Amino acid sequence: MEANESAPPRPPRARSRANPKRRILLAKTVIWVVGLAPPIWLTAALFRRTLGINPVETIILVEGRWTLVFLLATLAVTPVRRLTGWNRIVQLRRLLGLFAFFHACVHFLSYVGIDHLFALSIIVEDVLERRYITAGFTALILLVPLAVTSTKGWIRRLGKRWQRLHRLSYVAASLGVLHFYWKVKADTFWPLVAAVTLAGLLAVRLAYRRKRR
Repeated sequence: MEANESAPPRPPRARSRANPKRRILLAKTVIWVVGLAPPIWLTAALFRRTLGINPVETIILVEGRWTLVFLLATLAVTPVRRLTGWNRIVQLRRLLGLFAFFHACVHFLSYVGIDHLFALSIIVEDVLERRYITAGFTALILLVPLAVTSTKGWIRRLGKRWQRLHRLSYVAASLGVLHFYWKVKADTFWPLVAAVTLAGLLAVRLAYRRKRR
């Protein structure tokens, strides 16, 4: 074979195996970029003093919205897999769920640490007496065991119980939407969008369950 002759192409089977892996890697890269962009942007805007007259409220609101975005994206993985047949999308669910938990923690810590300076008595009073904070705090508590048990080791340990436990993500998402709706009061467009999206995901799940039965 001559030196300048091009190397033979890879077999089609090898290319078909590599392409899905590259797509998943690209999707994970996009998730990382999108997931880290909000706190980086908020931090930079805070130092530049471009977050408006109430920067703390802006930080809390933005992080709360991104919590819902990632939580709904996590719940959308299974419906998308069933509707499209793209089974490898399941590999993105853990990363999406962890970013939902990450933004929920940033959202809560902004409220606790920046807004109330860790004043425990005021925080407890808010959780007990203000319904939107009660709903949001309950959603965060439900996300904790879901984040902890998202590893392969916990999936093996829990077996079928893992799926039952992770159905709590729908409860957490419902409480998150309610928290958002009660918080914004008048401007309810985006909470309603989130509610309709969640209802659609639940409808697909219930339809698939009925089909299996």
